[in-house]
Amino acid sequence: MARKIETFLNIEPVAPELERAGIKKDALKGETAVVTGAASNVGLGFARAIAAAGGNVVIADINPKNGEEARRVINEENGRDAAIFVQCDITQEKDVKNLAEKAYEAFGKVDILINNAMNMRLNGPLLKSTVEELDQSYAISARGVMLAVKEFVPKMVERGHGVVTYSATQFHYCPPMVGGTIYTAGKAAATSLIMSLCNELGPAEETGVGVFCFVPAGVARVDFSKFPPPPPGAPKVDPKKFAMPGFPGMIPPETSGAAMVYCILNAAKLHGSGMIVYDVLRAMNYPFPVPETVKKPAGRRISDQELTMIFCNMGPGFFGLDG
Repeated sequence: MARKIETFLNIEPVAPELERAGIKKDALKGETAVVTGAASNVGLGFARAIAAAGGNVVIADINPKNGEEARRVINEENGRDAAIFVQCDITQEKDVKNLAEKAYEAFGKVDILINNAMNMRLNGPLLKSTVEELDQSYAISARGVMLAVKEFVPKMVERGHGVVTYSATQFHYCPPMVGGTIYTAGKAAATSLIMSLCNELGPAEETGVGVFCFVPAGVARVDFSKFPPPPPGAPKVDPKKFAMPGFPGMIPPETSGAAMVYCILNAAKLHGSGMIVYDVLRAMNYPFPVPETVKKPAGRRISDQELTMIFCNMGPGFFGLDG
């Protein structure tokens, strides 16, 4: 049984999730991953799963307290110096260059780049947000991704080996999804950058570098009993409304981490793809806790040409023009 580490970080053992997915302990042995925003929640799940699969991890995060604790936890879990922490503001070029310097100094190379950093507080509706908040969303997502890609990907191409991914999101373009406009604007820009990078680099079988987007969906470990009581007249928080397909609640970060490792191992096949966590778990034959709520894959995959025109084909449009 996996030993639980004492920590203030909200975690559970990650090794059992890899075992459920049939991922071997040494599946990523010798590989080094840089994970931005890796000191909590989704990013921490990615980092811990990679280390549990035998890889090395560079934890890049702006929060030094959580970052140092994440490093300690990962190294203790794995019984080796699997992780280092580098404090990094991903929007600052000098910080990203320092991140690369520390990564190469510690591990000699970087094989995997997971762009995950984002500020969840930038989650307001467009009409109530400030321009400064929009600028910050783009700075972390689009600018941060570009800086990291330019720093790490050229050496991957040079070596003919690498994986680049982005932790994307479901975009709130149409009803009934509301809110999160500023957050998803930055995410959409970064997603476009990553998907364009796929085309820019060319086929993974020729370059050795696989590029894809990963959508974690609702990933968190939330104790709803600790939520403050709602204001008078307001409804109580209903945990069932937060339940993800296949789960009684939100998806544990460790499960999302195992799904990311599975995608990394299949990066060449996924080059140019966007994958939502449910479909990855289905491909892994993951034993869902609530299988009756698992969604079937959403229709057919869209082609490269359709992807470039996606905004031209949204919504109802004008009916009857094609006949």
